[in-house]
Amino acid sequence: MTWTVAPEPYDSPVAAALWRAYYTEVSDRWYLLHEGRRTDPEELEREIAAQPGAELAPPRGRLLVARYDGEPAGTAGVRLLDDTTAELRRVFLYEPLRGRGGAALLVRAAEDAARALGAGRIVLDTRSDLVRARALYARLGYEETEPHNDEPYADHWFSKRLA
Repeated sequence: MTWTVAPEPYDSPVAAALWRAYYTEVSDRWYLLHEGRRTDPEELEREIAAQPGAELAPPRGRLLVARYDGEPAGTAGVRLLDDTTAELRRVFLYEPLRGRGGAALLVRAAEDAARALGAGRIVLDTRSDLVRARALYARLGYEETEPHNDEPYADHWFSKRLA
């Protein structure tokens, strides 16, 4: 079985399915942790529709899709915040495929995409409950920093210089 990563239009059916899976997982995880319930279906649909991912479209962004043995498996996106700083977004792998090297491959491909957009630094935000994600970022050389945004669900911010 092999991994591949390639750019994907943010509004393709593949991207839409991966966005739905990503958002459902992180939203349900938050609600289960804080309120003991899953995301209300109407809220889920509203939030998925409100955040289609247009900021990940060229010329100032890229959405990447990882495929495992040819099948869509995950995403990572980057968008320029300014001329030299990119933001890493929507890093996700379907749960059964985690632990097989795909996440690191996606993040490295996103870093390459950020460099191609002209960024010399990449930043991201995440949450305390996403322990495996935080460990991945640290393993890949990201350092925890002060907040770079006011994202209400974030409580960890990371940065990395892109060589």
